[in-house]
Amino acid sequence: MIKSFGKVLLGLSLVGLMTSCFNKNSPNYQYMPNMYESVGYETYEQVENGLFPQGTEAMLPADNTISRGYMPYEFDNTLEGKELARLQPSPLDSLQSETNLAKGKELYDIYCAICHGAKGKGQGWLVKREKILGVPSYDDVARNITVGSTYHTMYYGLNSMGSYASQMDNEKELWQVAEYVMQLKADLTK
Repeated sequence: MIKSFGKVLLGLSLVGLMTSCFNKNSPNYQYMPNMYESVGYETYEQVENGLFPQGTEAMLPADNTISRGYMPYEFDNTLEGKELARLQPSPLDSLQSETNLAKGKELYDIYCAICHGAKGKGQGWLVKREKILGVPSYDDVARNITVGSTYHTMYYGLNSMGSYASQMDNEKELWQVAEYVMQLKADLTK
């Protein structure tokens, strides 16, 4: 009985000792401190390690270079740039206009019809439910849209419409949607 009482007393004294050293503001013993306190690195900071004696660092791209497969848009995101883009024709092959319009319709139905409507009247699903307001119809005379200005608007965005350049795989898809928008405008003005 005394042996079991001694064990209980020893156990209670150990628990008391452990709780008396407890501080809720800092953790006690950490088994894997790197998981709790990570080493912070700056993005382009040179890091020395045993594998590379000179250290490693993320390389900044050379000045005036562009990513492979990307061609920057020649017009700025200004009113002057939009006016210059208005005069730009579509660079797509006119012999494949049916294919381009079919692909443009497919992309328009995914990205544009929810606001602009399937026929381009500005009565998409979000507009009908008054989630967004002020979406224009393509046949609005004051709009005076062209294939170049449509491309510019999709590339940079305009007013409350953001850019859609990142949603498309390449600039060809932007031109296909712009041509389809012009087709919708022609259908509305008939």
